[in-house]
Amino acid sequence: MDPLAGSSWSTPNTVAGFVHSPPNPVLIDFAERERQDAGRLTVLDVGCGAGRNTIPLALAGCDVLGIDLSWPMVEAAARRARDEAPDARVQVALAPMDVLPVASRSVDFVVAHGIWNLARSGGEFRDAVAEAARVAKPGAALFVFTFSRHTFPPGVAPVAGEAFVFTQFSGGPQCFLTREQLVEEMAAAGFTEDAGVAFRELNLPRPGALPTGKTPVIFEAAFRYRR
Repeated sequence: MDPLAGSSWSTPNTVAGFVHSPPNPVLIDFAERERQDAGRLTVLDVGCGAGRNTIPLALAGCDVLGIDLSWPMVEAAARRARDEAPDARVQVALAPMDVLPVASRSVDFVVAHGIWNLARSGGEFRDAVAEAARVAKPGAALFVFTFSRHTFPPGVAPVAGEAFVFTQFSGGPQCFLTREQLVEEMAAAGFTEDAGVAFRELNLPRPGALPTGKTPVIFEAAFRYRR
């Protein structure tokens, strides 16, 4: 069964769009530098979708497990693995971001690319980060790509009782953190900022312009597990 049946994430058009989405070049470069330093990497791609980053990471010589909660996305990623990377060490599985089917302290590199922003509450967000910390080896790298609070004008309020959950973007609850909130949440789980990737915000409005709430501003950064 598909846990996301009936949602936009499992429609044929959405899946097809993700099949053709290019990988994140900053992520791929960071992983390659990590692989050169440490040898073969065990990578967990949380929210892998149709394999936009999973397949390139596997082709670069990493052992990759991609997980997603949409069965059509998982099927698409599996087909791509068979067709595009038949000799690579890549697997995909159906699983949520906050219950990872991975042994503790077994992963060298965690990818959270466009997934934690889909958490529907601060609790779910923290559970997902805690799971990433559980599976990470000491010194493991983490690449995060997630929504910024700067998506909205300053006067837009989060959901009552939540610090960084908003419904104004899509109609449903999603997480939009400030930089300070993101760093604090990561630190609470044992992750510290890492200079391997410049901490930056993408899609910021031009100087003097207010955000519209229609285009997500996105944080791109690296962290490292220090516990």
